[in-house]
This record gives sequence, C-alpha cells and structure tokens, in this order.
Amino acid sequence: MSDILGQAISDYYYNRPMKKLWVHDDYGPNMEMPVAHYFRDEKKMPELELRALDLCKGKVLDIGAGAGSHALALQNRGFDVTALEISPLAAEVIKARGVKKVIQEDIFKYEGEVYDTLLLMMNGIGLSSTIEGLKRFLKKSKTLINPGGQLVFDSSDVAYLYEGEVMPMGYYYGEIKCRYEYKKEYSNWLIWLYIDPDYLQRIAHQLDFDCEIIFEDGHHQYLAQLTMK
Repeated sequence: MSDILGQAISDYYYNRPMKKLWVHDDYGPNMEMPVAHYFRDEKKMPELELRALDLCKGKVLDIGAGAGSHALALQNRGFDVTALEISPLAAEVIKARGVKKVIQEDIFKYEGEVYDTLLLMMNGIGLSSTIEGLKRFLKKSKTLINPGGQLVFDSSDVAYLYEGEVMPMGYYYGEIKCRYEYKKEYSNWLIWLYIDPDYLQRIAHQLDFDCEIIFEDGHHQYLAQLTMK
C-alpha cells in the first residue's frame, strides 16, 4: 500500500472498515491523525483556515488538496477553483465529493494554467521538504501565478519541540522526518517542512516576494500571504 493517506481518505469516504491513521516522526511519540479532519465543512474549520479562504481571489489552485474540503468551500463561494492532489485515491474522492476541476499531479511537475491564488492548507507548504525545496517551490510558483497573484498558506514554528534540548546541527530544525501508518502499512519516510515566520520572510524577500503574516493562532501556527513584488 504505497498511497497510505489516500487509502485512509478513500476508506473514510466510502464507509469501508478503517483503522487509525498514525503519523510517525523523529522527535516524539506517534500521533493519530483523525481522517475526519480532512472532511470538515466551513462550519468546522478554524479561524486560520477561514481567514485563508477569505484571502483567496480570482482563479485558485488548491495544492495538496487532501479530500478537497477547501476547494469545495471555495467552489461553493463561487470561485473558479482547481484541486491539485498527488494521491490518486484522494483525487478520486475529491471528484466524488463534487469538486468540478481536479488534477492528479505532482506540483513540481505540473505545467498547466496560471492562477491568481495558490492555496496550501494544513501545513501544505511542508511538501517543499527542506529550505532549499522551499526556494525551489517559490521559484516554481512564479510560473503558475498571474501578475499580482499570491500564495496563501499556513505553517508552524516548531522550535518549541526542542525546548531544553540542543537544536539539530547540519540542517534546519523545521525539516521533520516523518511517515504515515495505516492498517499496519507504512509510507516511505519523507521530510516535511515547518518554517518559522522570520525565516520565511527572509527567503520570500530574497526571491522577490512580499510576505505578510496575516494571522497567528497562539499555538505556534500562522497564516502567510506572499505576493509578487
């Protein structure tokens, strides 16, 4: 089972027998990821995500769309929105839920239309994997947005994980190694990026983006808006 997250999303949607979805990482105990979290409607979304939806404008590309909840919310608001998801099983669920435009593709390989907003929710910017990967992603995003376009995403400063400990040496502390477990199957290990807002702003400015921190939730998570200078 290589598409671990997609399988969990698919099982949940089609009411198949399920097990818990676990996230393993290299800094603490395994944590359950409730699959229902991917199926929330606007009424159940936290303020940070609602703020992100409110920032969207024009034609929107929802990158790493999961089960399509944010794309569906935007579509219901009347937006021209496309959900992009690398997981084949999750992409099928997004279509089944009624999102009209769904693309199953790796964002780094995607060469489609251009958009006014690139949206990445639920720490979706983590798909960049590393600081260098983030720079690569931001450069890629320039080929996907119209003049005056924007990126809207959330991330977290995970420095609190190392309180009382020595910070990692040789790599950025927010480059977290992790993998999924579902039905006793495991995904490959991957690196997911959590970037602190100060470092994000420095990188954004280096690559000719204006970066504004729109909202902080008081639990180390924040919402960022990047626009082309």
